[in-house]
Amino acid sequence: MRVWRGGERYPSGDPAVGIESWHAFSFGARFDPGNLRFGRLIAANEERLAPGAGFDEHPHSGVEIVSWVLEGELTHESPDGPPVVVRPGDLQILGAGTGVRHVERNAGAAPTRFLQFWLTPVDDPGPPEHRVVRALPTGEPYPLRRAGAVLTVHRMAAGERRGVPAGEWCYAHVAAGVAEFDAEGTAVDRAGRAAAGDAVRIEGAGPVTVTASAEGAELLFWSPPR
Repeated sequence: MRVWRGGERYPSGDPAVGIESWHAFSFGARFDPGNLRFGRLIAANEERLAPGAGFDEHPHSGVEIVSWVLEGELTHESPDGPPVVVRPGDLQILGAGTGVRHVERNAGAAPTRFLQFWLTPVDDPGPPEHRVVRALPTGEPYPLRRAGAVLTVHRMAAGERRGVPAGEWCYAHVAAGVAEFDAEGTAVDRAGRAAAGDAVRIEGAGPVTVTASAEGAELLFWSPPR
């Protein structure tokens, strides 16, 4: 089990046009053969878009793309339907399947900050699909069948303590606040404290618990289906 700090992410984007990106895994020109993936995840990005900024139309295939907005709003556009606006608390899933093109932009008046995760499909990627889950319930595991993974979002009150989803691997991203991770009574790397922007990768560990700090915490957990 290791805490990966937000400052360890690989930066990209172009602040001059209002796009800033930080990548948790090897991505694009930032090739790192020792950090290609974890579990089903091949990308875990934090993105910031200034008002009016975004990613022009571009293609994807053979990947499941999940977006979680932290601040502002994200507009998704594709040739197959009308624009869709995703806001904090909404979960957007884009199954690129055999091929899809789309646009992602901040059409709002305030800056947008969002997380985006890419997962490899278990079997044949199938046809493209796009859906948005409005106001995703916290604490209820949300399975992504094609990705062979489950997402659970927890908004934890100050001092709240809970177990980490069990499985052969778990990727925990701290979206807000600070949390303390503990494995069988022994704190992990750097006292196990993970702050907003940090992630914890857990593999082959015993029972793990997480405790929110005095300010509370919002965490996203990726794990295999049970």
